[in-house]
Amino acid sequence: MSAWLTAVNKLRTTRILDVETASPTVKIFTFKDRQCAKAKPGQFLMLWIPGVDEIPLSVLDAKNSEVTVSVAVKRVGEATQALHNTRIGDVVGVRGPFGNSFTFEKGNVLMVGGGVGIAPLAFLAKKIVSKASKTVMVLGAKTRGELLFLDYLKRLCGEENVLAATEDGSYGVKDLASNLADSVMAKEKFERVYACGPEQMVRRVFECAENSGVFVEASLERLMRCAIGICGSCVIGEYRVCRDGPVFNTHQLRTFIDELGVWKRNFDGKRIPV
Repeated sequence: MSAWLTAVNKLRTTRILDVETASPTVKIFTFKDRQCAKAKPGQFLMLWIPGVDEIPLSVLDAKNSEVTVSVAVKRVGEATQALHNTRIGDVVGVRGPFGNSFTFEKGNVLMVGGGVGIAPLAFLAKKIVSKASKTVMVLGAKTRGELLFLDYLKRLCGEENVLAATEDGSYGVKDLASNLADSVMAKEKFERVYACGPEQMVRRVFECAENSGVFVEASLERLMRCAIGICGSCVIGEYRVCRDGPVFNTHQLRTFIDELGVWKRNFDGKRIPV
């Protein structure tokens, strides 16, 4: 193991600096960590809740000057519920940052995020909005209350460049984010599409981008237990999401398109339907 990987993989303890409610099921946690404060958009970290479990989380924001990092956490199980119950000052453990990051392409860019998958795209938008010719955001959620960072992204990218789709029609169009993204790509030319969210959404966005001839970078969310490529729980195709990803480009996505949004692996390593 390289010295760099040894450093980022070492478990460090820190205290929660801030807790913010982003939606009925999502909270934002901010804490200090010198290593993770250097994270780039697309990278993830492993957060340990003492006595409960360790979970992978995409980086929502990282401020090297302040030595802080933030993550958006959706309450979906025992570990995330325990984390939601923590308060400012409570101790957590952290490893990372792990994985690769998004790359930047000049010109018009389209970002498509679903649910908590909007978080790493918000981090990316913050970094590139001043460099891109135009940054269009397509956000998706089941309902208005679950649309994350909507007002923030409107201020960042311009209100006219932030579009939303909700499954119940409570905000934006009543549709899926992938379908809305398809209609946007049909009307406007983009140099790159970035995507993060449920795998079925990512697959559909990729297929639409392929039809439009647009290069894609997609961040995948898979079961990750070790974060350093040993356990194999995050394997897709010939890749390990934690080591080879979590960001994959068009050329890589093509190699495992038959598995994307169809199969995943459980804690025993067995393939199960997504």
